[in-house]
Amino acid sequence: MEMIKKGAEAEIYLSTWMGRRVVIKRRIRKGYRIKELDEKIRKQRTRREAILMAEARKAGVAVPIIYEINNFEMEIVMEYVDGERLKDIIEKLDDNEKRRICQEIGKSIAMLHKNGIIHGDITTSNIILRDGKIHFIDFGLGMKSAENEARGVDLHLLMEAFNAAHADERLFRWVMGGYKKNFEKGNEVERKIEEIVRRGRYMRRVE
Repeated sequence: MEMIKKGAEAEIYLSTWMGRRVVIKRRIRKGYRIKELDEKIRKQRTRREAILMAEARKAGVAVPIIYEINNFEMEIVMEYVDGERLKDIIEKLDDNEKRRICQEIGKSIAMLHKNGIIHGDITTSNIILRDGKIHFIDFGLGMKSAENEARGVDLHLLMEAFNAAHADERLFRWVMGGYKKNFEKGNEVERKIEEIVRRGRYMRRVE
């Protein structure tokens, strides 16, 4: 196996499984936790992520196919989405393609949120473009929620990612256009995002 990423919670490997090219996500043991507690936490988080991905796929959102869950190694074996990170290519696209992709992102997030799924880490690094189609990866921080606060935070993170890395305000507007078109509570969530932005500004002033 070839390690392609190491984070605080998990290691990501590129490997093969049953003749397929796959990604293996292995949750790292935390030495500061009691062994039994550590195993319980890692098993729960591994299972939760797999469930969220399965539910996202059922909701019509493109995510990697899960091939196996290994509770002994705390691993998820999943499809390798052979594409490009949106972060790396969005600046190279023409405006029509940028708009199309952003609207598709908004539509996909709407489908997640309508089904009570919060991704938890929506950034342009966690969106893969393959053959013109977007795929969401890394549901490790995801959860189930039907609260507009959670939905707003989910989208606000993407807004911040766009602002930090791409400096094009149209991108998030296009995302929200696709989102509101496909989610009846889109306007409520948009107001929640505006509230989150105001709270952030207030906290910065207080500091």
